[in-house]
Amino acid sequence: MNIITGGTGHVGSALAETLLQNGEKVIIISRSSENAKEWIEKGAQIAVADIYDTAALREIFKTGKSIFILNPPADPMTNMSMQERKTIASLLDALKYSGAEKVVVQSTLGAQPGENIGDLGVLYELEQGIASLSYPYSIIRPAYYMSNWAMYLPTLEENDEMMSFYPADLKMPMVAPKDMGELAARLMTEKNTPKLNSLQGPQLYSANDVAAAFSKTLGKNIKVKVIPKDQWKATFESMGFSKESAESFANMTETSLNIFKSPIDTTGFIKGKVTLQEYIDSLIKN
Repeated sequence: MNIITGGTGHVGSALAETLLQNGEKVIIISRSSENAKEWIEKGAQIAVADIYDTAALREIFKTGKSIFILNPPADPMTNMSMQERKTIASLLDALKYSGAEKVVVQSTLGAQPGENIGDLGVLYELEQGIASLSYPYSIIRPAYYMSNWAMYLPTLEENDEMMSFYPADLKMPMVAPKDMGELAARLMTEKNTPKLNSLQGPQLYSANDVAAAFSKTLGKNIKVKVIPKDQWKATFESMGFSKESAESFANMTETSLNIFKSPIDTTGFIKGKVTLQEYIDSLIKN
């Protein structure tokens, strides 16, 4: 049995679809039964549990051989890093006595030790926590999520401007949820897989490329509005982030920008197949 945390999100859904298509048995852990019928019809089982309910998680984990761990994003109105560290503690505690044969962890490119740098620091701590357990594991460090741009779709259907916290012409490694899901499925079902797996898309893309892809699919000219660094925190706050989360995201953005501005050694990176245009097309169709 394959157990998926975060199974109804972009990556978790792609993973569940891939496993089911391959004839694998799947249990999706969800905080509610809202989408249960849809997944049950596809052949999955749904286990409803709160991420903070360690005892409930442990009982679910005991039923699986392979477990996919995705630390869900906290409410941006809270102190996100603090809340996400709490969910990590719950997940790690639940895993301790689960008897898992394999654990696959969704992390991020650029994960590193540090405070107040958003997911870069939080997910690094998750990696270290998983490594301290006695189970075989594989970590996925995906490049910048193409799905991060999905949040702009509702506004793009009404106007012609898309925000970016990165320079409009900066080429960055990006990757689609489908490629992440397919890699996770392979790591969950194969033996002797690498412990660290860096993943990128078929080529580098910029915010300008994202705008061009939206423009082509929507049939209108989308422009990029670059947010200056001195406006990052205020912009995040205007999007509903708490002051703590806004500062953390601004720091994470700066750290990521420094990574993307330097030549990245992609030797050994796994390359996905889904292009940016294909992802944007599928996003709008759905």
